[in-house]
Amino acid sequence: MTRAFRNLAVPVVILAIWQALSMAGFMRAEILPSPVAIVERLWLYLVPEQSFAESAGLLDWLRSSELLSDLIASLRRVVLGFVVGAGLALPLGLLMGTDRRIEGYLNSIVQFLRPIPPIAYIPLAILWFGLGDPPAVFLIAIGAFFPVLINTITGVRNVDSIYVRAATNLGANKLTMFRRVILPAATPYILTGMRIGIGTAFIVVIVAEMIAVNSGLGYRILEAREYMWSDKVIAGMIAIGLLGLAIDLAVNRLNNHLLRWHRGIES
Repeated sequence: MTRAFRNLAVPVVILAIWQALSMAGFMRAEILPSPVAIVERLWLYLVPEQSFAESAGLLDWLRSSELLSDLIASLRRVVLGFVVGAGLALPLGLLMGTDRRIEGYLNSIVQFLRPIPPIAYIPLAILWFGLGDPPAVFLIAIGAFFPVLINTITGVRNVDSIYVRAATNLGANKLTMFRRVILPAATPYILTGMRIGIGTAFIVVIVAEMIAVNSGLGYRILEAREYMWSDKVIAGMIAIGLLGLAIDLAVNRLNNHLLRWHRGIES
């Protein structure tokens, strides 16, 4: 109870002051709507437009919810882009981490491209892929690629030499060394890179949806800005925060489950 009070005390006080200032007329609703107005807009954004009796079933009724439709669209793009980006980065990172020659060939181009933000690729993405999901998935893949790649290389390079020497003394060949020593020891770094990568992917998808697609949370926020619906803009931001929090918690739970053998997880 004490921990819950500490966590909620400051947000509740801020919301109370915010609501009081809005009711007193110190804040224009067009610029910064009250918390109550935002909650009302979030509820209207969530509730399906048609009644359950008018729908063909539960799935059809849920699909008529504007918020749920946007959440599903954004989440689909994040998953596709992350799978592409991480799927390319993981084997490449393992190769660069275990083979110095491969790293020597590729490191310069990786370090050159890594500082370029995915947003800078937007004009090229539209030229190459047009509008719709493909450019968004491309941008998300770039955003997820480098965190997974760099953390994978770092994980392989930071394998304790004691493990390597012990496996060598026990007669492990290169394949066994990689499968039983290097890969497990690098797994905490790899999973950390994936957690960062999926967070970056979620940031990129919002930007991509504001430019290249006509659905999703980013598109809905941009649409609300055009009509000066500040309450809907903030409602969309809240939805983004909740979805991002849910994704991060799920990935963190998965990491803890996969790394339950790791001493860093011990309580």
